[in-house]
Amino acid sequence: MPPRTDAVVFVPDAGSALDEAESFVRMYPELAAAVVLAAVALVGGTYALLRFKRPTGTRFLETIESRDEVAVLMHPNPDPDAMAAAIGVACLARQVDTAVTLQYTGQIRHQENRAFRTVLDIEMADIDHVSELAAEAVVLVDHNEPRGFAGAEGILPFAVVDHHPGDGTGEAFTDVRTDYGACSSIIAEYFRDVGATPVPPDMHASEVAAEYTLPSDVSTGLLYGILTDTNRLTAGCSAPDFSAAAYLYPGVDEDLLNRIANPEVSKEVLEAKARAIAGKQVRGPFLVSDIGALSNLDAIPQAADELIKMEGVTATVVVGEKSGNIYLSGRSRDDRVHMGRTLEAALADVPGSSAGGHARMGGAQITQNDGVVDTDGGLRVEREALVERLFDSMSGET
Repeated sequence: MPPRTDAVVFVPDAGSALDEAESFVRMYPELAAAVVLAAVALVGGTYALLRFKRPTGTRFLETIESRDEVAVLMHPNPDPDAMAAAIGVACLARQVDTAVTLQYTGQIRHQENRAFRTVLDIEMADIDHVSELAAEAVVLVDHNEPRGFAGAEGILPFAVVDHHPGDGTGEAFTDVRTDYGACSSIIAEYFRDVGATPVPPDMHASEVAAEYTLPSDVSTGLLYGILTDTNRLTAGCSAPDFSAAAYLYPGVDEDLLNRIANPEVSKEVLEAKARAIAGKQVRGPFLVSDIGALSNLDAIPQAADELIKMEGVTATVVVGEKSGNIYLSGRSRDDRVHMGRTLEAALADVPGSSAGGHARMGGAQITQNDGVVDTDGGLRVEREALVERLFDSMSGET
């Protein structure tokens, strides 16, 4: 057996350590300063990295929480995706005690959009001037640049959440994901990021033991926003859209969903669809139809939705007119035809026009021109010539 030895325990002397540190600083002041700076940089870098890696939804919620009140602004003539994103932001804001007002410009005409607002009992106010904004902090949803009301160009948004292309940014927060099919998918991810629990339709949020909740009407609205902007998850969508839909599903109220999806259709809309079918011009896989004057502008995109279903047609544009303004709505299921860019190219030299949209759908407008088209070069383009432009643009010839 080896001889037993007693363990020696070294107990550092704090006073001695400080003396040694002081001696080191006196002997090597520059090296000591460098060590201190490196330590500060390491701590600061670690803190910044941890903050940067926080989920986007967490950062968005913290941004909203920093304000006492915000105005959530939708794009002109808001559709279900814009309204769903807005009620989603409002739901998050209220859970961190930030007052919120939903606002929009234009009108809500489409029967589906009106049903969405009515069934989900959404309170929102329309505005015509910048002075009517309810709060200094403006959150844009489903678009990234304010438009559609007087003074819009002077606004610097507080936050921007969108899935459309564009250069708009928010002062405190910007999240633009052009690979997503719907803005509602982004908002749904925010709820998931903060750990919100979807509330089943037969329960109240107060019955769910969670710090953050996702009420059933908001789940239903967000799912419907995803479905409408992706044509029922069949066009222009990506994996996150499916993932968001799956997350929302436990909270979806199927009765509300059915009431929104199947509203009554007006006689004028049906007549406009009939005119679009009767007046269609088809060249290869492309279709254009000018349905002339009408009073319900929402009949134009609905006619485009119908015509894109025709066998052999992969891209279509419907043209209509109201009060001297010309409106275009396009749909594409052809990878060669990015509809937003197609309309932009067709009207590139037309003053007073605006055009844009996704690969699968787009819209354009030529305002206050008495139903005719004048170009920058002084050329007057007849309506039939406009149709030719649209065919050329879909064929990539402009």
